[in-house]
Amino acid sequence: MDMTRLLILILLLSAALPLRAQETGFDEYQIKAAFLYNFAKFVEWPAGTFPSPQEPIGICIVGQSPFGLALDDTVRGKKIGDRAFAVRSVPDTQQASRCQIVFICASERKRTRALLDALRGAPVLTVGEIDDFTALGGIIGFKLEGTRVRIQVAADVAEHTRLRISSKLLSLAEIVRRQP
Repeated sequence: MDMTRLLILILLLSAALPLRAQETGFDEYQIKAAFLYNFAKFVEWPAGTFPSPQEPIGICIVGQSPFGLALDDTVRGKKIGDRAFAVRSVPDTQQASRCQIVFICASERKRTRALLDALRGAPVLTVGEIDDFTALGGIIGFKLEGTRVRIQVAADVAEHTRLRISSKLLSLAEIVRRQP
């Protein structure tokens, strides 16, 4: 990893963790959008996940998106290697299974377990914002502590889906184990 990427990671992830919305002018969903973009940099998907080397990285939103334009603005014009980003809203897990990152909104609280069960084992990075997201089978859960955005990672669930999460990202997270 070159120094520029490392510096960007350090600035966006480690600095984003303690950002205070009122003090910085950023809101919660701008911070979460930056996390979603950076997650794509520090996760490796198994061979065959993408149909072609230029296939965009799909970030799919299930539920009523709280991002407004923040996520689109965050990834617009950005690439990882030859891959651009495609942000889509999807109504169901059948479409979500074709995405690399799936953000399950708080509006889907009642369906979260069913959504995660339907994606179980698929090479999809599941990210959510409800309490106990990782305990339900999600890979990365956002957790608010006051005005701080923290992340929890269920590394064992990621391993089961054949996703490799960089140790740099794991060092910034609270590692949790899913209860059987």
